[in-house]
Amino acid sequence: MIPTLLLAGALLCGPAPSMVRARATKAMPAKRAGRPSVRGPDPLAVASSLDVLAVCLAAGMAVSTAAAATAPSAPPVLARVLRRAADLLVLGAAPDVAWSTPPDLPPSSLDPQTDALLRLARRSSTSGVALAEAVAALAAQCRQDAVHAAAATAERAAVLIAGPLGLCFLPAFVCLGVAPVVAGLAGDLMQSGLL
Repeated sequence: MIPTLLLAGALLCGPAPSMVRARATKAMPAKRAGRPSVRGPDPLAVASSLDVLAVCLAAGMAVSTAAAATAPSAPPVLARVLRRAADLLVLGAAPDVAWSTPPDLPPSSLDPQTDALLRLARRSSTSGVALAEAVAALAAQCRQDAVHAAAATAERAAVLIAGPLGLCFLPAFVCLGVAPVVAGLAGDLMQSGLL
């Protein structure tokens, strides 16, 4: 009986649901449209798109169809390259032309993986190398590069953290570890008469 009365009292005295919702929406940060995220692009997005392309090619799709199927899920620069290649291949352009760097895209905006894909596709069109296997190997290389970059960032962070931690713990070590030993030795030396 008493817990029921306490619950009823809490419900009557508590804030209304609309007030709780208003506070919750104020506390939650609003997503900023049009601004890039602080974390930057996903390092594995290109690798997963290359995996999709490799699977489509291994399944027997035409290169133009596989590129068109991969483009919607690819990062923006890779998606532009894939759409352009797919469109040009469908129109009957030579693979060397279709897999060239788009003229409206500055070469500096191409990431190394996209540039490597363009070179692989051009080489495959002239030498007959299986593009699916090469793209799968490129995807594996992209993932390996992302792992190495993450490890390097973690090691860099560990080095940067060690300096401030050393500055925090060094005075404590001197005050609690070295100073009592020196004071004890000085006291012993004073009592022995050497000083």
